Order: sequence, then structure tokens, then C-alpha cells
Amino acid sequence: MIAGLTISGTAHAETKAPAAAAVPPVLTQNKIYSSGTASPQSCNIPEIRQGSVASLKTFHKAMANCANRFWATRFKAAGLRYSTPKIFITTGSNSVCGKITSNGAQYCPQQRTIAIRIMKRDLTDPFKMNIAHSVAHEWGHHVQQISGILNAQNTLYWRSSGSARTILSHRLEMQAECFAGVFYNGALDAIDPGITWDQWTEAVSRAGESKTHGKPRNLAYWQNRGYQSGAARYCNTWTAGKSRVL
Repeated sequence: MIAGLTISGTAHAETKAPAAAAVPPVLTQNKIYSSGTASPQSCNIPEIRQGSVASLKTFHKAMANCANRFWATRFKAAGLRYSTPKIFITTGSNSVCGKITSNGAQYCPQQRTIAIRIMKRDLTDPFKMNIAHSVAHEWGHHVQQISGILNAQNTLYWRSSGSARTILSHRLEMQAECFAGVFYNGALDAIDPGITWDQWTEAVSRAGESKTHGKPRNLAYWQNRGYQSGAARYCNTWTAGKSRVL
């Protein structure tokens, strides 16, 4: 989820999506796509103690350190400048860019901050992979921000309306899922989620549908595509057919 990009939840008159020629190269030919294949990432990811806020904060910070080192390497390989996002962890609902929803995490583009809310469910049933994804997915949005993708999508979004906006939102979110998958390719062993990859993607595919994010089966497809390939060049959602981003 991204805070600061207002995605309307109301119905609009259907309009045509921007023609392929109108999609800027920063989306379809971004340098991050040339960042090569991920290597195994050595990260010290701790276990989570049930009911412990301190343990969850330590886990999130370890995940953040892992993701930071991973993407710094990928940006260097692509010849891009990398900058580290800030991490804001709270048990409340307010962040540096507004209220954190029940999803538990959001990316604040202007502040370049990943805001994470520790939810009650995280304390009572700390499902490690689900909690890890709060960092991995939002880091995908940070990758989009510092590579220029997020601003380009935002420009297209405000020039569009209706279903075209919905598709643009889906493309953005599914690319963040794919970037998360690329990260998992290098870091999953270090995370040691206690669940197989196939079990995880099956769970993702059965999650509730979101108008902003799109169909769970497609979210699972893009996350798996990033994981199986280990390369950001497989995450160009901007030229994918609509059936893959609905």
C-alpha cells in the first residue's frame, strides 16, 4: 500500500487506458531491470516471540537491514544511485504520512519512509512470512520511488480516470509484489519462514481481493515470477496483458 497516492475507491466512468506509446520508458525500460540476478543474501533474521512487541520490532529492523543490503547491491549492478528509506514502526495507527490501515504497512513516498503498524494478530499469531512481507512489499515501493517508476505512474494516474486508473494501480502493486519475490529469491533461506514457497504463494492466491491491488491469483503470479527468476527484469508489469494485472 502507498500513502500519498490517493487511489479512489468510488466508481468512475470507464475510459481507455493510455496507449502503449504513451507509457514512458522509465516504466518499460527502467535501468533497475538490468540489475542482474540475485545472489543468496546472508541475513541475521531472528525468531519472533509470541506476544512481544520488542521482538516484532527487532524482526522488522532485521528484515529492513536485509532488504537494504540486497537492493543496494542490485542498484549498484544497474548503475543506479541507491538511498535507504526510513523505517517507522508503531503499535498505533498514525504514521508520518497519515493513518496506517488494517493492512499493517504503507509506503510514504514524500518522506521515503516505510511505516509498519504492529497489529494484534501479529502478537497473538506471529506468522513470520506474512510479517516479513510487510517489509518486502513496501521496499518494492521504495525501489519504484528511487528508480523513478512511482512518479511516472502517478503522472499517468492523474491523467487517467475510471478503469484506466484501476489498471495503473494494479500494475504498480503487482510490480511491488514481483520486486518482493526477487528479494525472497536471495533472502528466503535467511528468513526461514517455516512454510514452503508453494504453500506461501497458494495462501497469497487465496487472500481477499482488493480494488487497489487486484486479484490475489495475479499478485501470487507476480510474486512467484520475481522469486523464480531472481531478477527485476521479469517485473515489467507495464507491458503485461490486462488479464495478468486485473
